[in-house]
Amino acid sequence: MDAAVLRKQFESLLGGHLGWQAKPVVEAVPSGVPEIDRATGGLPRGCLTEIFGAPSSGRASLLVSILACATARQEFCALVDAEDSFDPLSAAAAGVNLPRLLWIRCGHNAGHALRAADLLLQGGGFGVVALDLGDTPAPAARRISLTSWFRLRRAVEHTPTVLIAVERQSNAKTCASLMLELSRQRARWSGGALASARLLGGMRVAVARHKPGLALTAAFDTGALE
Repeated sequence: MDAAVLRKQFESLLGGHLGWQAKPVVEAVPSGVPEIDRATGGLPRGCLTEIFGAPSSGRASLLVSILACATARQEFCALVDAEDSFDPLSAAAAGVNLPRLLWIRCGHNAGHALRAADLLLQGGGFGVVALDLGDTPAPAARRISLTSWFRLRRAVEHTPTVLIAVERQSNAKTCASLMLELSRQRARWSGGALASARLLGGMRVAVARHKPGLALTAAFDTGALE
C-alpha cells in the first residue's frame, strides 16, 4: 500500500483532513525597528531569536528597542545581564518602562546567566526574556554547550514569551528560530570640525537575517547607546 493511500486512511480516522502535518502559525511581535520587522515579519513568540555582532554593531540599541516596544505593550520583561553592562538611565530615555523590567545582574558569570534565563522561562509570565551575553568574552560564550541552548529552546516552546540571546558570535546555531547579524556601516557625529570636539550622534547599522529561509538584509539608524 503506497504512502498516499495510508495518509488518506489515517486522515479518515481523524475525521477528515485536519492539517496534522502542518506547522502551527507562530505569532510574531514588533521589535520596534520597522526595517527589521519588514525583513523578518517580527520576533516570534515561543522561539529563540539570536542577535549577534561585534562590539558597537548596534546590539544594545536593538535590545533596548525590543524592551521598549514590549513594555509599551504593557508586558513584563526580564533582562539577564551576564556582564553588568545594562544602563537603565539610557534605556529609560529610549522608552523602556523600567517598572515593567526585571533586571538580573549575573556578576560576569555566563553559567549563572544561563540558569537564570532557564528559571525565568520555566516560571513564565514574561513577554520578553533577554539573555545579554554581548560583553561575555568569546571563549566563555563558546563554552556554553549546545545542550544548554537546546534546553532554553525547549523551555520557551509553547509559551507566549519572546526569548532573545545577544552575543558577539552565533552560538545557539540550530536552536535559534531567527538569527540576526548586526554590523556597523558608518557613524554619525555632531559638534565642531575638530575630532576631539565631536560627539557620537548615532550610527547606521546593517542587519543580515541568516535564518529562517533565504538570507535578507536591512539597515537602520540608531541613537548613541552603543
